[in-house]
Amino acid sequence: MQISVNLQNCDQEPIHLAGAIQSYGALLAFDLEGKLHYCSENVADFFGSAPMLGQTLEVHHLEKLNGAAGLISEYLASPHNSLVSHIATPDGMFELMLHIAAGDIVVAEVEPVVSSADKHAFFSTYFQQLLNDLRDQTHIESLLQCVTDHYRELTGFDRVMAYRFRADGSGEVVAESRHLNLEDWRGRRYPAADIPQQARRLYLLNTLRLIADVEQPPITLLQLPGMPPLDMSFCQLRSVSPIHIEYLQNMGVAASMSISIVIDGQLWGMIACHHMQPHRIGREERMTCHMLGTILSSEIQRLQAIEAQMRRQQVAEMRINLLPALMAAEDFGNQLRSAVDEIATLIPSDAAVISYDGKSAVAGNVSEAFIRSWLFWLNQSLPDVYTTHKVDDVPVSLRPVMGDICGVMAISIDKVHKSWLLFIRRELIQTIRWGGKPEKQYKIGPLGPRLTPRGSFAEWKETVQGQSEAWSPLDVSMAQELHMDLLKTCNAHNARNERHRIQLMAMLGHDLRDPLNSITMAAQMLEMQDGANSNKLGERIKNSSMRMQRLVHQVLDMSRLQAGLGLPLDIQPTDISLLVRDLLAEHVTAYPDIQVHADIPDSIEAQVDADRIAQVLSNLLSNARHHGVAGDPVRVLLSREVEKICLRVKNAGPEIPAETVGVLFDPFKRRQGVSELNKSGLGLGLYIAHQIIAAHQGDIRYEHAEGYVSFIVHLPCTILGNESAKRISH
Repeated sequence: MQISVNLQNCDQEPIHLAGAIQSYGALLAFDLEGKLHYCSENVADFFGSAPMLGQTLEVHHLEKLNGAAGLISEYLASPHNSLVSHIATPDGMFELMLHIAAGDIVVAEVEPVVSSADKHAFFSTYFQQLLNDLRDQTHIESLLQCVTDHYRELTGFDRVMAYRFRADGSGEVVAESRHLNLEDWRGRRYPAADIPQQARRLYLLNTLRLIADVEQPPITLLQLPGMPPLDMSFCQLRSVSPIHIEYLQNMGVAASMSISIVIDGQLWGMIACHHMQPHRIGREERMTCHMLGTILSSEIQRLQAIEAQMRRQQVAEMRINLLPALMAAEDFGNQLRSAVDEIATLIPSDAAVISYDGKSAVAGNVSEAFIRSWLFWLNQSLPDVYTTHKVDDVPVSLRPVMGDICGVMAISIDKVHKSWLLFIRRELIQTIRWGGKPEKQYKIGPLGPRLTPRGSFAEWKETVQGQSEAWSPLDVSMAQELHMDLLKTCNAHNARNERHRIQLMAMLGHDLRDPLNSITMAAQMLEMQDGANSNKLGERIKNSSMRMQRLVHQVLDMSRLQAGLGLPLDIQPTDISLLVRDLLAEHVTAYPDIQVHADIPDSIEAQVDADRIAQVLSNLLSNARHHGVAGDPVRVLLSREVEKICLRVKNAGPEIPAETVGVLFDPFKRRQGVSELNKSGLGLGLYIAHQIIAAHQGDIRYEHAEGYVSFIVHLPCTILGNESAKRISH
């Protein structure tokens, strides 16, 4: 017969629904009306007579524990947090423990008290010394060793281990206190599968767990027919998984206790106590151990915070010098690359690489092939922070360039410039001392065909290759902070450079005006000379200088708008009709091959900046000239509509594509379909025209009808809130 067994046998075992208890106590469970739903088979041995399943608790019940029925009834009336009461009987002192479980079921557990008055006095005087010893520790390793020593003295267990979980879920014995006859298990590793996920969940819910006698058979829990299994997650007496019993037996352990170390809601580690003989400690001692576990968790968290703070302080001091220097640098990339040795110390590593805008700097020894391949891959995937410490986790395409590098932490600096910071860790070949071969055995165990715990826990060594030291959560956290710091600095530097660029363009436009004017004047003088060649030369110089002047004006205007400096407006009463006629006359003179048909009333008055409106019309005429159908005239129509003035500039031509219409009035939008007549155009004319008209509280729009492209300008006759000088703001 073929047996199908896998890890699901262990990981899916519902250990919180054990259906049994350990034999050193008894259990009853009631609904809130006092009706008994569950009870252990040994209930009479501890409680005396009890109600039958389905019957209600009465005052005469549970006579062996005088007053227990009354205590339970009071708790049923107002269930809250767990409650513990001591009850004296002729057979000794007992502890009654009450808590409310899932489904509004009140659980009552009882167990005999094992502490003596002498032991109580011992705990009272010892505990303060224990706290002092813990708080004197400055490292987690020494703290854990101190705790294991104290736990062993407090509990009397043969072996007490501090067990720390690693990132992969496996655990390692990092401190130990033991009987001299026992083997030293410090440094032993145990696989994650030794503690299944449902067990880890219970270790978080119920942080102390005692198994008093591995060999003692469990006591079955009886339940009212039709009721679901009792959720025993918080029961002190919950019986033990048969698989775990088998596991302990294979280790030669007869009793055990565990205390969870919980930090930030996560299972950081455990204190594991083993005894070679049955061993039960009372609830009072267990609560002391529980309290010590809580203090231990707090102390570990405190020491971790101190370590993190020290590292962050070192990094902060370095950033105080590094980031301002980057901000002040004229060449950000060069300054960043020159700081590679300093940056390499921020996160423990064997080497570091800084790449900015295609140029790299290296601290340590890293091959060009490695840098080139990794940067290419990172620029395709574009993560903010990427980490790996195993070659097997590296993309297959990158493995040929790894060499002895196994750990990579990549931090994005600036995705626009495809810039990265890489921290490198080399292979760390290590020998892991497992507590037995980590694979569990697939065979038929005492409970039938299933996954069976390994039978031997003798040391088994494994050599691990292809891995570096893993990046710690603190390493990753600091990498994320470094990413944000460098990104902000880079963005601020880019913004500053952009402001400088805009200012430079504005200055350039201003400074070029004088030489352009001189060229124009020289060309005009040259035209006055005799000779056809002189006339031709003069005409060419004049046209070139006018084109240069127009481009410079557009760049200057755009620069001012983009920088938020605005364009100066001088609002004055103006005859729009006269303005348009004069400008059309100049246009026809300058471009005699272009026909213009105009429909302009005798006089339309408005308050505008005449020069700026002339600039708008000039841009619209230029646009019509460059994009209109050759031979067809440009049409200019001026009219007055109620309180608005309407100016239309039309040219024959196809409809503008819809995707282009949405960006007509954006700067630098034209990159495709450039007119042969306007190859040097910057695409700024319509943008500037739109801004000028908006500043006049008007609007400009495009339409296509009857084969004509039209740009329609509406201007108010009077600008509300008029001042003698207005400015256009972007």
